Amino acid sequence: MPPKPATANKTDGSFRHNIRLGQLVDVVTKRDQKTGALTRGNVRWILTSAPYHSRGIKVMLDDRIVGRVQKIILEEAPESA
Repeated sequence: MPPKPATANKTDGSFRHNIRLGQLVDVVTKRDQKTGALTRGNVRWILTSAPYHSRGIKVMLDDRIVGRVQKIILEEAPESA
């Protein structure tokens, strides 16, 4: 396993230990890699077995979308009324 970068934090999707089942994440799918469009959803399965992946840990979301975790969402921002 490569050494942890100094900027690694709990929202970094490159480290498997940061990702939990049911967690809310933003992923980039294979077809959206060029545009960088993100899809938000809850983790159903963690597909990458390695502890680290430079482009993000691959997961399947509850709606069966597969992508690499770009950001872990810690809490939802309150909606404006």
